[in-house]
Amino acid sequence: MKFFLQRVAAAGSILLALTGCRTATAPNTAATGSGAFATGRYRNLFAETRHSPAEVQQKIDAAFGQLFHGDAEREAVYYSAGANASGALAYILDTANGDVRSEGISYGMMIAVQLDKKAEFDALWNWARTFMYHSSPAHPSFGYFSWSMKTNGVANDDLPAPDGEEYFVAALFFASARWGDGAGIYNYQSEAAHLLSDLKNRATITGQTIQGNKTCVALFSPTQKMVRFTTDVTNSEHTDPSYQLPAFYELWSRQAARTDRVFWRQAASASREFFQHAANPATGLCPEYANFDGTPWAAPWKTNSVDFRFDAWRVAMNWSVDWSWWAQDAREKELSDRLLAFFASQGITNYANQFALDGRPLSTDHSTGLVAMNAVAALAATQPGANQFVEELWKVPVPSGQYRYYDGMLYMLGLLHCSGEFRAWLPR
Repeated sequence: MKFFLQRVAAAGSILLALTGCRTATAPNTAATGSGAFATGRYRNLFAETRHSPAEVQQKIDAAFGQLFHGDAEREAVYYSAGANASGALAYILDTANGDVRSEGISYGMMIAVQLDKKAEFDALWNWARTFMYHSSPAHPSFGYFSWSMKTNGVANDDLPAPDGEEYFVAALFFASARWGDGAGIYNYQSEAAHLLSDLKNRATITGQTIQGNKTCVALFSPTQKMVRFTTDVTNSEHTDPSYQLPAFYELWSRQAARTDRVFWRQAASASREFFQHAANPATGLCPEYANFDGTPWAAPWKTNSVDFRFDAWRVAMNWSVDWSWWAQDAREKELSDRLLAFFASQGITNYANQFALDGRPLSTDHSTGLVAMNAVAALAATQPGANQFVEELWKVPVPSGQYRYYDGMLYMLGLLHCSGEFRAWLPR
């Protein structure tokens, strides 16, 4: 169903760095505010809709079991792929398009670290580092990851999609805090810090790619303080609203090299302001691709990117998690209220999955991935009806079949956010 072309050591902590599983939470006494980073309390929206802890855990376990270890033909998106000198290998397959994406592997790693699944995390990271990562300083993607690969490790497109890199950094920092660091590519802290620096500081490189000679810049714009749509200089002065992750940037403003911390604080502020301009004032819908000022961008190869389409489903998750963790921009609550009011007006059980920004439906399909993202939007919503969207997520089955990749990854992220099990793991 998803046909798209491109795609956090701090003083203080919200989780105690205990030995073993390290699952205890604690407030960050160095932080102020009402968000989860300061209080250590992550909302369990399912408990708020009267589901017991045992029921919630059972639902999460069943979803992970199916998507990671279910039937290979119709349920799983996680596939073991042998081993190399660094250990086991595995990838997440986009079952609709038949490729392996940095988005999918980074989502899989994030899900694994949140659920204390170290074996799956390491196997996915090993595959990404072995096949996707560019280690040659001459390549325009040096320091980054190819966004689309064949299952045999050959690149379909050797340029990066920034959401993959962003989730890699966050997941690696969390892994370091939760499990401690190992050797080589499993020195999670070192790997995360290096990649985080490259997101901002990597030099411009011109060289040969699969698509021909390219000049590629860093993943973040130094002037706009925002993530770019791509590193390819031809299309680099645009963004994808769903790549804007201010909750992560706030963490990085505490974790990055000291010389970069101000930048990441500015990036978080820039993303929060961007959401205000990108979200339609009536519907709350955001475009799939946008200019840095928030106006829709019609990509030359995909002019319908001015509409609310598959990438854009995730934007509400991004602003809502930012509010839940940091509570710094109250306007994010207004965004969730506006968006959920629009979807309620469309029929909460059967709304379409694509719209013009003014609210005109552009499809007749109803998708689990969007149901999941709208449920996460309830983290920031203030209207009582928001719990209906949480209950809708509770009711839908784990995605299966051809389109289970994108729907399934968003479903799994939605379950973790709505259960309070998606947490910022930091060292003591």
